[in-house]
Amino acid sequence: MEERRQQGRRSTELLLEVVDAHTGQRLGRIVDLSMDGFMLFSEALLTCDSLWECRLIPLSPIEGVQEIRLGADCLWTRPAADGQHCWAGFHIIDLAEDQEAQLENLLRQM
Repeated sequence: MEERRQQGRRSTELLLEVVDAHTGQRLGRIVDLSMDGFMLFSEALLTCDSLWECRLIPLSPIEGVQEIRLGADCLWTRPAADGQHCWAGFHIIDLAEDQEAQLENLLRQM
């Protein structure tokens, strides 16, 4: 598969949850993250080309970061081995300036 990322993603051992900003439904856990996007391990079977308003929430305290609100486009999905979960790749398409600063802070602490 052709690599199209502008920035390298960082894997994380931090527990970072992604929640649908409208419904509060938990979408999954961040596996890797960059300023441009993230990969998610999800309990829900997500749809490619779907747009989401998300809240990225650290489950452990991270200095200066309580949650990050962003808009994201689901670019791809792959079923997980168990058939009940999926992997999904997202491109961040909407990030306010203050949220961008929080994301940069989070990435520095990873």
